[in-house]
Amino acid sequence: MQRWNLPDGWVISTRPAHDALVSEAGFVAAQDIHAARGPSPRADLAGPDKRRYLLSGLLVCGTCGRRMESAWSNGKPAYRCRHGHTTASAPDPDRAGNAYIREERILRCLPAVHLLLTGPAGRTRRRRTRRGTDARPAASPQDAIGYLRANEIVLTYDQATGNLLVGATGAAKTITVKAS
Repeated sequence: MQRWNLPDGWVISTRPAHDALVSEAGFVAAQDIHAARGPSPRADLAGPDKRRYLLSGLLVCGTCGRRMESAWSNGKPAYRCRHGHTTASAPDPDRAGNAYIREERILRCLPAVHLLLTGPAGRTRRRRTRRGTDARPAASPQDAIGYLRANEIVLTYDQATGNLLVGATGAAKTITVKAS
C-alpha cells in the first residue's frame, strides 16, 4: 500500500547529486494543484477490491471443460476461458478462440433456469393465470445462484452456439438456455 509523506517529513538534500529536472518551487506548485483537484473521478468506480463475481466457480467452458475465470471487462464482471493457453508461446493454430461472456447475459437467464430446475416433475408446460402471467413468482438471480451452489449444479457456456447448458453432477437432464 502506498503512503504519502507530508511536506514536513520530506528529506531534501542540501547538496544535490545531479541537476534538478524541476525546480523546488515548481514541484511544490504542482503538488498544490494536484491536491486542489481532489480525488480522481474514477475513484467511485469498482476497483479490484470492490469487484464482485456472482458466478465464480459455477461456469465451465463448453469447449475445453475447464472452469471459466473471472475477468473485468469494460467496467463490468465477465468470465473467460483461454483454454489452458496462458503462456507467451505461440498458440496452436487449431486451438479455439478465447471464450468470453458477460455476467449480465447469464444473470438474465437465471430466473428461467431456476423455474425449470425447481418446477414440478413431469410438467412440460408452465402454469399460467387467466391474464397470461406465470402462477409462481420468478426467482431473483441471487436465489437461482444460491440454488445452483447448494445443489452443486454447474453452468456450461458453449461459445460456438451461445448456449448455456445447465445440469447437476451426475444428472441425466440438461437444460439449454440461449445466453445471447
